[in-house]
Amino acid sequence: MNLRLTVHAKTAAACAALFVLSACASKTPLEPEPGETLPPPAYGSTTPSDAEELLELPPQAAPERSVELRRRSEEREDDPFDLPPE
Repeated sequence: MNLRLTVHAKTAAACAALFVLSACASKTPLEPEPGETLPPPAYGSTTPSDAEELLELPPQAAPERSVELRRRSEEREDDPFDLPPE
């Protein structure tokens, strides 16, 4: 029993150490790897985009929420497509 507990404690400690190390991230500006280049500029553009511009999401990828949250309960309207099974 003690051996099993020791193995689990060592495994938990190793997992915790890996978790802590994975949280350490470099905060340097993004650059392409040596020998690689950024994608070519978009059609019609005269200057290539830098890494930060390429990481920005277009509005269609992350739309803003446009739905008002309900603050109090309201009676539901009739749904003409809510039919019983045949």
